[in-house]
Amino acid sequence: MRNLLPLISSHPGGRSALTCRFRCGDACFQEIPNTSDNEYAGDIIARAVSRRSMMRAAAVVTVAAAAGTAALTGPNAPQAEAAALAGHGHKPHPPHKPAPSGARGLRFSPVAPNKNDKVTVPDGYGQNVVIRWGEPILRGAPAFNPEKQTAKAQAGQFGYNNDFLSLLPLRGERGRQVLVANHEYTDEILMFRGYDPANPTREQVEIAWAAHGLSVVVVQEESRTGKLGAVSRHPLNRRLTATSEFRVTGPAAGSDLLRTSADRTGSRVLGTLNNCAGGTTPWGTTLHGEENFNQYFANGTTAEHKRYGIGTGATERKWERFDRRFDLAKEPNEANRFGWVVELDPYDPDSTPRKRTALGRFKHEAAEPRLTSDGRPVVYMGDDERFDYLYKFVSSKRMKKGTSRAAREHNLTLLDEGTLYVAKLTGDSPPSEIDGSGKLPNDGEFDGSGVWIPLATGTTSHVPGMTADEVYVYTRLAGDKVGATKMDRPEDVEPSPRTGRVYVALTNNTDRGKEGKAPADEANPRNLNKHGQILELAENWDDPTSDGFAWRLFLVAGDPNDPSTYFAGFPKDRVSPISCPDNVAFDDHGNLWISTDGNQLGSHDGLFGVATHGDRRGELKQFLTVPAGAETCGPVIQDRRVLVAVQHPGEVDGASVEKPASTWPDGPGKIVRPSVVAVWRKDGRDIGV
Repeated sequence: MRNLLPLISSHPGGRSALTCRFRCGDACFQEIPNTSDNEYAGDIIARAVSRRSMMRAAAVVTVAAAAGTAALTGPNAPQAEAAALAGHGHKPHPPHKPAPSGARGLRFSPVAPNKNDKVTVPDGYGQNVVIRWGEPILRGAPAFNPEKQTAKAQAGQFGYNNDFLSLLPLRGERGRQVLVANHEYTDEILMFRGYDPANPTREQVEIAWAAHGLSVVVVQEESRTGKLGAVSRHPLNRRLTATSEFRVTGPAAGSDLLRTSADRTGSRVLGTLNNCAGGTTPWGTTLHGEENFNQYFANGTTAEHKRYGIGTGATERKWERFDRRFDLAKEPNEANRFGWVVELDPYDPDSTPRKRTALGRFKHEAAEPRLTSDGRPVVYMGDDERFDYLYKFVSSKRMKKGTSRAAREHNLTLLDEGTLYVAKLTGDSPPSEIDGSGKLPNDGEFDGSGVWIPLATGTTSHVPGMTADEVYVYTRLAGDKVGATKMDRPEDVEPSPRTGRVYVALTNNTDRGKEGKAPADEANPRNLNKHGQILELAENWDDPTSDGFAWRLFLVAGDPNDPSTYFAGFPKDRVSPISCPDNVAFDDHGNLWISTDGNQLGSHDGLFGVATHGDRRGELKQFLTVPAGAETCGPVIQDRRVLVAVQHPGEVDGASVEKPASTWPDGPGKIVRPSVVAVWRKDGRDIGV
């Protein structure tokens, strides 16, 4: 039997200190913002083992099964589900025939854990860099020159630290698609030669403002390979930065809580900040989650500022020296204008993106919609903070089909009216069986039921003591008041287009179980949780508008030789090791693809595929790894191509422009550049088949 893989970092989540410093403002070293005394899931479980509650949980599962959808089954899930799907074209392979080398879509030789300073892909696959930080995409933008960079140049060039990616069709232009990318944050130490963190210059600050935000760029595929390349200066290409104009829409637009001296209407905001993951809507727009916005604001003064992790002193980047709106002692409401989901129409370069207040304000990792049977969008969202919450929004409007102007204008209002909910989970095992070690309870699974607690609908608050405006602007406090379940950093949340099940990436929480902190519970079963887990959720009746659901842990990440890990019941000697799941996406075969952030197992971060159904459910295989110091972001999985955003390459403690820790992507002597990479099969066939 193999030995356990070594841990590589005592830093929370396995990130370098440099990454924590610039990406999230050292959030893991700050006081945990959630100091509420609402019940822990473990407290709820202790009272949940009554006949009535257990019958309700069982009914949830039975109902889902009766609907022919995502019934959450027991420890023999792979076999049971294979049998259930046998009549739907997903028959398990007969025992007398040799099994294929993987689930369909995952038939590739897994990449071994490694520390290569490159993107490592399976045998038989090729790759290319689609676009790098600084490449010109707008008319008039100059070629990238890191020694002579200006804010004006950067505003016309691809931004820094690409994260979420979306590829959208482009009608009428053969072989072309529209790529949309988030630019989460800047690392000035790796951007500017001789950078002085104590005394940034105005030019450096303004370049950083221009390097944040979003990019829209048309890409062209090479017909004989899977390569993609940027089409510079295409009419649809666009940059949105920390100084672009955004509209505030929805029920909190115009609220006193959103008004500042520069915007007395509370409806116009300059910029979008720390855009992490996102989503693509069925009506052809993209959604972008504003995550660690708190780190950009100095001199927090209120309890609400503290609940959102805003400090009382100066910021790392010192932006408050150059624009008063980043100084909350002068503009206490400016921070309230960030932490939203932004909706962008990438097909209209003249449109103003909108911050959707109906979806609540917190550290949005992502926002991925699905449609109800009558065409209303439901958006699932996670608040990426230790001990924070899982949310969903149910629209009250139906999507109109088609691409007419009337349909598009109507669909751009879908996320402004509806009900916002927060999740409360209950386990079905006695507390004595959840000891914090990750040992499975006696029923063989971490599972249970849950309820969606309504917070607000339009201008009506469902939270005692809070107005609707307060619920939307201070959504975390609303979750505190109604006793939502404290989770281990809920990040990307994605519904499966095939089954309707919802998958929640819970990245890690090294504070779980510490003195004075929430102990392990059935949904978050390990104390000092270094590796994270993925939760699988099935709505009652497979109805995304339901107020209840069944759940179970699909994966408990880490070294497969560690007894605390779990891979949906699949044999652990046949899976790749995985740590710190972050962004997730689906392929057309129903496989879940997982990118990681902060691998704690001695290897670089990577991209993994895992079967979610059939007799190979839980089979997890590593598809690629990224270079030194980098994180894998924004996976897009197409039939013949996989895209990843290689974020913060070379972001290793002690690194700088003068002392690079990576030579990717352009080799020695060149500045390290975050980039988007495409991967394809050299024989031209579909990925993993």
